[in-house]
Amino acid sequence: MSTPVSSAACGAGSTIDPALEALEIALLLEALHARHGDDFRDHDRALVRRRLLGVMAERGLVTVSGLQERVLHEPGAAAAVLRALAVQHSALFDDPPRAREAREVLGKSLCSAPVPKVWLAECAGAGQAWTLAILLCEEGVLARTEIFATVANEELLAEMRAASLDAATLPALQQQYRHGGGAGQVADYFEVRDGRAVLLPHLRARITWASYSLATDASCNEFQAIVCCRDPRDFGPALRQRVLRLFHDSLARFGVLGIGGELRAGDAITAAYQPVRGYPAWYKRVA
Repeated sequence: MSTPVSSAACGAGSTIDPALEALEIALLLEALHARHGDDFRDHDRALVRRRLLGVMAERGLVTVSGLQERVLHEPGAAAAVLRALAVQHSALFDDPPRAREAREVLGKSLCSAPVPKVWLAECAGAGQAWTLAILLCEEGVLARTEIFATVANEELLAEMRAASLDAATLPALQQQYRHGGGAGQVADYFEVRDGRAVLLPHLRARITWASYSLATDASCNEFQAIVCCRDPRDFGPALRQRVLRLFHDSLARFGVLGIGGELRAGDAITAAYQPVRGYPAWYKRVA
């Protein structure tokens, strides 16, 4: 018999049965999939639990069942949960070392392809897509490159398509842009209207936004590069292997894969890749 343990979402002195909580989480994830089509059923349960407890704490809820009731009946509750479970959004050039890696790895690997395609799987927001567009422009390959940015949630997808920045923040982004390998002025890549900044039209035109679920959808194209910010450890064992096989099936031979964590010896497709020297979590498909 399982022993009740304290829950971070409960009040002082409250306890919850772990087996019961696990059942509640499973039911909530089923409800999200049935009502909204977003499938987190095979994601790492420890991560899912932490994210759900965070939402519960914000809303003063004691049980996952209480959260499920809100998700099913309260407007906006499901969106809050789905947002918490999704990849956390990144701002423009908010990870300069990763941007520099992408600049150097992708700039070299895409230059030989006539019309390279790059897939941003589980895109971390407009900031990630815009950062990639800018650095590929500076590497001289964006004009013939197609960037496909995908997320599973339609509401988040709509937000990314309509994204803009407070124009007053652009000067503060210059240092991060420079640390990410930029040599110009980041503000030159934006047009400003009514105090809001958006990526220049000819750069935005290279980005295609689409809805796509790594948990359920099949390979839909062949790409010369795939970039996924989601750490493979976020996926449960079966989903991890599914996603890695999906990336393998979608990646052209000698294409590059950039992921949020390193491949493991037990992964089914590890032998098909070689690490890109000097760049952790970047791999070239060789078989």
